[in-house]
Amino acid sequence: MQLVETEWILRGETLPRPQADTVAAPAGPDEISVLVSRLLEIRGLHGAESVDRFLHPRLQDLADPFLLPEMSPAVERIFEAIDAGERVVLYGDYDVDGITSVTLLHEVLKAYGLEEVETFLPHRIQDGYGLTKSGLERALGHGQADLLVAVDCGTTSLEEAEWLRAQKIDLVVLDHHELASAGRPDCVALVNPKAGDEFHYLCSAGIVFKVAHALLKTRPLEQFKLREFLDLVALGTVADIVPLVDENRILVRKGLQEMERTRNTGIAALKSVAGLDRRLTSLDIGFRLGPRLNAAGRLDNAREALELLLTRDASRARNIAMRLEQSNRERQRVEKKISEEAAAMIAEDIAGEQAPAIIVGSRDWHPGVIGIVASRIVKRHHRPALVVAFDEDGIGKGSGRSVEGVSLVEALDACRDLLLGGGGHEMAAGLTIEEDKFPEFCRRFVEHIAGTASPEALRPKLLLDAEARLEDLTLELLDSYELLQPFGKHNEQPLFFCRGVQLAAEPRVLKEKHLKLQLLQKGVRREAMYFGGAEVQLPRPPWDIAFKIDRNLYRGQLSLSIFIEAVRAAEAT
Repeated sequence: MQLVETEWILRGETLPRPQADTVAAPAGPDEISVLVSRLLEIRGLHGAESVDRFLHPRLQDLADPFLLPEMSPAVERIFEAIDAGERVVLYGDYDVDGITSVTLLHEVLKAYGLEEVETFLPHRIQDGYGLTKSGLERALGHGQADLLVAVDCGTTSLEEAEWLRAQKIDLVVLDHHELASAGRPDCVALVNPKAGDEFHYLCSAGIVFKVAHALLKTRPLEQFKLREFLDLVALGTVADIVPLVDENRILVRKGLQEMERTRNTGIAALKSVAGLDRRLTSLDIGFRLGPRLNAAGRLDNAREALELLLTRDASRARNIAMRLEQSNRERQRVEKKISEEAAAMIAEDIAGEQAPAIIVGSRDWHPGVIGIVASRIVKRHHRPALVVAFDEDGIGKGSGRSVEGVSLVEALDACRDLLLGGGGHEMAAGLTIEEDKFPEFCRRFVEHIAGTASPEALRPKLLLDAEARLEDLTLELLDSYELLQPFGKHNEQPLFFCRGVQLAAEPRVLKEKHLKLQLLQKGVRREAMYFGGAEVQLPRPPWDIAFKIDRNLYRGQLSLSIFIEAVRAAEAT
């Protein structure tokens, strides 16, 4: 399949250029560089108060937790269980959001003196996602629970809620997924922001934090410091790729600070294994800690990740963290193999060169990593992508990712009669399908995308936040630039643009695929890394470059690092 040429778009071109070298922050003592000032403008932050709240998020700005739907009945039922010493089962999800949410709620209930708190995570393949009959039977075991709290699942589990009611087990749902069109599950409380008008950006870790806040507000515990558990909330929030706006921004900024001095034995062990002995950022969660916690649940059972976060035994935590490290390496190996096989399928599909969507499937693929493979396909081809893994019985489980402006859910709905199941949202979705229905599904899915997606949506774009010169890239810039963190969805790490850059020396090739470059612009020299650059056909200099920056501390020496994302032949100015 041919790659479409990427359009470079400079977001800030229509904004007036600041004239001063620095502008004072409207509130606070910081001096903000011109570049950071422009980044704030692009994010729509203009007034003194909004800029100050963005640059300096404060826990005291968190809203009343009882503003969340059905928080009061949830709190009342949990205290009823605590006071009566009931058996409570926490049923979570096998991803980082589910694991951290269950951990936090477990710690809170234990702090209130509840002895019988059991935790359960479903098996991705055996049980499937969310509340399932097999999962519930395994979670409950042979005993009779009084209360089951579904965390990061349960909103659409109407039949399972009825089954629990028949077993005389109360259900509280703490979730952030979309509501079922068929209605609300039969439960004591459904604490889900989507059932109200606010906080739609919260993931389940944020919702459990709100529940904990509501419990402590109702019945304070002098020795329990909820702030100390914000590292768990930050882990779940960043790993779940929810928008880092409003309260999420506060929770993650403060959670990263707690993570640096974490009291959680498992997080400390995971940091050590991942080699994170420096100031942490949201990118460390997204690319270092999160994947290691997720690895166990992708290939086998997520239980070990939960045990890591619950244990207080440093030796046990170290052993589990090492096993998760091995699981992550195996996940990378499996993912690489599937990605290569999928790429070969795509390359062989001559008729699909102009196709508006990409669908690949195989009986040899592990369903635990197909979502990651779909993401890689979208990134490379800028097309909606579905990757399907079929089992020996011919039942396929698929995972899809999309591009802005193309809804996967609408495309799946157009083929609903061919599916055993499926759902999600515009940008990410899953499906289950029989193998003999797959060819017809592919045809109709692609046909729907072709008839609904605009050419503009399928054209890849490189959105550049601000233009910079090499001379602008100084340690002083980092001081105000880092106030923009944490970076993530809806507050992406800025992508800068630099024109007319020359090479000051021949590129150095590292590990046969990366480039270390000496850049030169108007007498100013800077070093840069271009990961994967040795595999790219580069034009002759001078170049226009798109790049990101970060802080680098090596052997006590602080510097600003430049990471190139894309290169093109310099355009005339």
